[in-house]
Amino acid sequence: MTNPSGRRRVVVTGMGAVTPLGVGVDLFWENAVAGRSGIRRMTLADPSAYPCQVAGEVPDFDYTQFMDRKDGRRMARFSQYAVAATRMAIEHAALDLDHTDRERVGVLIGNGGGGIPNDDEQMRTLIERGGMKVDPFYISKRLNNMAGGNISIQFGLLGYNNTVSTACAAGTQAIGDAVEVIRRGAADVMIAGGSEAGVCELGLAGFASMRALASAHNDDPEHASRPWDRDRDGFAPAEGAGILVLESLEHALARGATPLAELIGYGVSADASYLVAPSENGAGAARAMNAALRDAGIGPDEVDYVSAHATATDVGDLAETGALKTVFGERAYRVPVSALKSQIGHLLGGSGGVETIAAIQTIRTGMILPTLNLEHPGEGCDLDYVPLVARKAEVRTALKNSFGFGGQNAVLVLRRYEA
Repeated sequence: MTNPSGRRRVVVTGMGAVTPLGVGVDLFWENAVAGRSGIRRMTLADPSAYPCQVAGEVPDFDYTQFMDRKDGRRMARFSQYAVAATRMAIEHAALDLDHTDRERVGVLIGNGGGGIPNDDEQMRTLIERGGMKVDPFYISKRLNNMAGGNISIQFGLLGYNNTVSTACAAGTQAIGDAVEVIRRGAADVMIAGGSEAGVCELGLAGFASMRALASAHNDDPEHASRPWDRDRDGFAPAEGAGILVLESLEHALARGATPLAELIGYGVSADASYLVAPSENGAGAARAMNAALRDAGIGPDEVDYVSAHATATDVGDLAETGALKTVFGERAYRVPVSALKSQIGHLLGGSGGVETIAAIQTIRTGMILPTLNLEHPGEGCDLDYVPLVARKAEVRTALKNSFGFGGQNAVLVLRRYEA
């Protein structure tokens, strides 16, 4: 089944989430709508020597609920999260792999840092005990592509397999690239999303030395992540995974699946400007948004909601606000925009997966998640950011923004499924 442009339509039929607000889409969504925060004092590393001491860590995660114990021990945490979220998504989609052509099922996962926490552990082993005591699975745990590799192994998926590593845009770009794989007929089903688990001392030290992390609310972690607020001072590091089952509409309907939403547009761009800062006034972000709208065949007047990147950095929040004004014009002041990172922190390459799930849930339930801690909007931050509490609204079409270091931008357009 194709859209008016003749392309295959691509729908979401399953979702799985591992987040600081809980494991599983239902628990995550319940806590998110209630306006709860998943940011606490960091426990996965000793933060006492660093200005940032908070993080969005996944609570109560037991990998043995999702995979064999021996297999899980051979994976880094970001792979464990990805496999767990994939299992939940496949079950949610009621996708019977034993009656599916596995050569037509692919995997495309976004990830920024791979198994960087293993670097901490193995460097200490190397220095203290010698190189031959390093974990023989260190390399296979560390590599960015191993989330996708482990998913294919665990579920016997024989089709297209790739990894996107565009920093904070990776999860969103992986989903968009997976849409393109289905559109061009290279797969009928794609497992796509993002996973990240980089909370460790090395990661903390690197971002802290850049002065990119929130540091003013160590004694009050729930208020640390403050997108667009006057007192924002950086992002709260976090971990987790969000995975979708994407299918061609024809394949989904043929097996009796119920589409949860449709992915109708995808756009990417490069700032070609700075390593870790956006281009002036968000020009690159605006190009990606416009590209996604063109791909969807709609104008900005049809967008009902924007799931923002919104990391709570001074320049980043201003650039995204400027980009939204460029794309929407005067209507920018009337389109609700909110920031999930205010609740769960910044999952880096995993952000796009979880935030896309949240955008789909907004379309399905009509509930827009709040931007927590937005008590005093900063200078130039003057849009409708849905402050403090969730809002009921009719949302048919949503825009999902993600922008990564290196000036790499990815945007999705999601729409309520209509036959």
